[in-house]
Amino acid sequence: MDDDDRPRPRGDAASKLATEDLGPYSQDELQERIRLLESEIVRVEKHRLSAAAHRDAAEALFGRKE
Repeated sequence: MDDDDRPRPRGDAASKLATEDLGPYSQDELQERIRLLESEIVRVEKHRLSAAAHRDAAEALFGRKE
């Protein structure tokens, strides 16, 4: 079975990250982690806006689902 055919695991990755001990990380590693998290925020926000636009287009076409 291809990886794409498997069900995606669900979970809150942000909560898991929030509980991780940051003590072992160097200053450079922490800065890189911040950079990666900021990039992920941008990616998620872009997807959220795209999904909202898709929903708005569907509502305009089919009416608001209540």
